[in-house]
Amino acid sequence: MPTPTTVVNGGYDPAAAPVVRMASGDLLDVGTVSTCGVRLLQTGKDSGRIEPAIRAIQAATAAGTLKRGPGGHVLTGPVYVEGAESGDVLEVRIRDIQLDVPYACNSFSSRSGFIPEDFPNTTRSRIVPLDARRMIGHFDDTLGIEIPLRPFFGSIGVAPPAASGRIHSAPPGMHAGNLDNKELTAGTILYIPVNVRGALLHIGDGHAAQGDGEVDITALETALRGQLQLVVRKDMKLTWPRGETRTHWIAMGTDSNLTIATKIAVREAIKLLGDVYKLPREDAYQLVSTACDVRITQLVDGTMGAHVMIPKALFTRRRPTH
Repeated sequence: MPTPTTVVNGGYDPAAAPVVRMASGDLLDVGTVSTCGVRLLQTGKDSGRIEPAIRAIQAATAAGTLKRGPGGHVLTGPVYVEGAESGDVLEVRIRDIQLDVPYACNSFSSRSGFIPEDFPNTTRSRIVPLDARRMIGHFDDTLGIEIPLRPFFGSIGVAPPAASGRIHSAPPGMHAGNLDNKELTAGTILYIPVNVRGALLHIGDGHAAQGDGEVDITALETALRGQLQLVVRKDMKLTWPRGETRTHWIAMGTDSNLTIATKIAVREAIKLLGDVYKLPREDAYQLVSTACDVRITQLVDGTMGAHVMIPKALFTRRRPTH
């Protein structure tokens, strides 16, 4: 669970000391704090609902006992997975995700988001109550606006290469990290290329729900608890992360240029179809164009993301080899 001694504040760090060691195949029960604590401390908000963990983490950061930066995400971990080596793949099976507090927040300002120029001198935060029984967020009761909840961890990633040092927690990349891919809910799998011994998995940025693009820079930010199964795959070689749901494969790409990010995702989709279904590159390119969906993952983390949704139902005879 998140405490000042079990989190990294603001970065993916290859030098961070592991907070727990696990064998391949073990189950990890993990909790993450929300980014709502600061918002609820603002005048007029109900500070009685702030998670005790975020209070302790903020106090440790202020006291200098918990290093902060260069980003703003509080990530639980790192988790050392025995047997994981650079060049392997860490298979993260997301078995369960549960809401941990009955509210979420969404915030933006004129300094961030996809169209900050449209909201000059503006800062806004909204607290959204969550109904865990109905799995909806009460965005506006007067207008009857309810948001369906699909909780997921916006950030699941491994440490970058040792030579990179501690990197900013916001931009996603080959280490996965802050992908903000709303498809990675309970029951899905994230495959991440490993860069350092033990993988050093970090988890955070809980979202109760999010739209593709995450255009104002935040989702329904909240605290989550989950269970992940961590499996070292020595039979796989990846350059970029991949996802798998019950119905789809997901190819991903990121870059500061959205066109380049999308080209990476499309090329990764072609490669995935070759790896999993032994499809020739030319056939795979045509299949992506005629039957798969290219989507914008997020537009606001400095490094933008695109992903390709590949329906498993397209293959009625050929079994995957992944």
